[in-house]
This record gives sequence, structure tokens and C-alpha cells, in this order.
Amino acid sequence: MAGCFSVHLEAVTSAAVPHLVIIDDDEPAAVLLSVDAYQALQDELEDLRSERLAIERLPGIDSDVTVSLEEMNARFE
Repeated sequence: MAGCFSVHLEAVTSAAVPHLVIIDDDEPAAVLLSVDAYQALQDELEDLRSERLAIERLPGIDSDVTVSLEEMNARFE
């Protein structure tokens, strides 16, 4: 990796390869991603965390005190 880092970096940043796994002592040590790929992973992780939180909170919602989207929009018109 050290000898041709720029070649590997170009491959990842140009999307020629989605990622590179860096091996050290025959074991995976790191993953090289483009900034766009990293951001996409972060966005997906945030979405999944938000969805999990919503699913966890859903059983505790009191339908007698909830407001529909239409009602909420009407309040702010």
C-alpha cells in the first residue's frame, strides 16, 4: 500500500473500486473509502438509528394526544 498509495487513492476516489481493505500481518486492518462513500454510510446509519428510535417509541404514543400532519400544517398556515 505504501509504495503505490496514490494509485489506490485514485481508484477509490474515482469510484473505480468502492473500497479497499488494507491488510496488516494477514489481517484486515483498515478500509479506504471515498468521502462520498463514507458520507453515504454515515447518512444510512443515521437514518437507521432514527427509524429504530421511532419504532421503539411507537408503542408508547398516546393516540388521544397525537396530532395529524394535516392538523399540524393547518396550525402553521
